[in-house]
Amino acid sequence: MTASTTEIPGYIAGTWTIDSTHSDVDFVVRHLGVSKVRGRFAEVEGEIVTGADLADSKVTATIKADSIDTKNADRDAHVKNADFLHVERFPTLTFVSTGVRAEDGEYFIDGELTVHGVTKAVTLAAEVGGFADGMTEGSKVFGISATTEISRSDFGVGASIPTAVLGDKVKIELNIEAGLKA
Repeated sequence: MTASTTEIPGYIAGTWTIDSTHSDVDFVVRHLGVSKVRGRFAEVEGEIVTGADLADSKVTATIKADSIDTKNADRDAHVKNADFLHVERFPTLTFVSTGVRAEDGEYFIDGELTVHGVTKAVTLAAEVGGFADGMTEGSKVFGISATTEISRSDFGVGASIPTAVLGDKVKIELNIEAGLKA
């Protein structure tokens, strides 16, 4: 075990399944330059591998695009159509890590994010929530939060929507709970 993994209390190397019920994939984008619109994707699945050495850790995640919820059904329908996510053509958003690293006590997950059929490199700033016993006897859970910011235009999302109407920068906030595979 490296120094970076021993700094994480209770660190457990293993393969973890993302628990969609106890995980959130949220986003924030500016609207008309004066307010922020928040939304979330309700359906996320994937796997986290915590390596014996932190650098050997990996993450894969798939988000169902049509599970978007902005608390407004009309807006959700618009975001699902060809103007934005085009969920019929691009039913999922995916993330595949390319590296996990610790720097000066902070954690980062580098990877490739695919949205709207476009793949771009992103870095998630991560905060380990911890490792604990799960709700059923003998089970273990792992929690992690992460943030990043992307440009919607880099992914071709809402290309016909002026940035004066909807900001280009989209902040993504992840709160993930995962269960250790037997």
